[in-house]
Amino acid sequence: MQLTFVADPLESFKTYKDSTFAMMREAASRGHTLLACEPQQLRWQRGGPVQAQVREITLTGDADDWFKVQDTRTVALHETGAVLMRKDPPFDSEYFYATHLLGQAEREGARVFNKPSALRDHPEKLAILEFPQFIGPTLVTREEADVKAFHAEHHDIILKPLDGMGGMGIFRVGPDGLNLGSIVETLNRGGTQTLMVQKYLPEIAQGDKRVLVIGGQAVPFSLARIPQGSEIRGNLAVGGKGVAQPLTEREREIAKALGPVLTARGLLLVGLDVIGSCLTEINVTSPTCFAEITQQTGFDVAKMFIDALEAALRGSTS
Repeated sequence: MQLTFVADPLESFKTYKDSTFAMMREAASRGHTLLACEPQQLRWQRGGPVQAQVREITLTGDADDWFKVQDTRTVALHETGAVLMRKDPPFDSEYFYATHLLGQAEREGARVFNKPSALRDHPEKLAILEFPQFIGPTLVTREEADVKAFHAEHHDIILKPLDGMGGMGIFRVGPDGLNLGSIVETLNRGGTQTLMVQKYLPEIAQGDKRVLVIGGQAVPFSLARIPQGSEIRGNLAVGGKGVAQPLTEREREIAKALGPVLTARGLLLVGLDVIGSCLTEINVTSPTCFAEITQQTGFDVAKMFIDALEAALRGSTS
């Protein structure tokens, strides 16, 4: 089967930790053909299907020169076995347009994972609003007065932009309220942009847990991303330490409640972020942590994912 990966440039992959590479390696081990392109290589013209200029690759087993290009050609996406949208955030206008092209490919018969409309319907910060029973005190607003009232109630808060990634733009303001006004002005750009404010959860010291849900089922281990030094953010991109741990009962409860709902909407792979007992984000664009969990526990996350992908494809043809 041909699998088309829509992703960042292959040359930028850090294969020792890249989840898309882990997927590719498992798929190749089963005999699937690997095709890869970037979002800008998608195209559509009236009278024809959505196409992509792809590179067919094989894996070399070398850590640096990890792939070899066998062929470069243009393919109709609906004629390949599946399309995996693995472009990293930010979810900007070009990402948005790519989901519409992939949505058209779906109408032509392509199988796309995660489903393009579901990617649009589940912004990673705001998707938690649907599940208030699992989240901590949270405010979404443009108004500085709202933020100040929230701070007066909760005293220790986290502020973050809705389009951030990898811990970008996250601020903590303690009981003294130092720089709160300036931080709000920075994030809401004079009231023109919406931001999210959440009560600070001291359990972050034990890690911001990434819980992977594949085909509605939770991977039995999370990756606790633990802040280092004076840092409040656990994101690996800003130096957090990743420690794989068995899921807690609370994490299982959250995954069990959300997994079937999100899978039914076409989200084959989801990354739930949990601090303490609270759900903080639902990641759908390009969830990671496959390699870290597998390396530390021996549980093969990529195998579970390709199993689920093949099952979904069989289900679509039965």
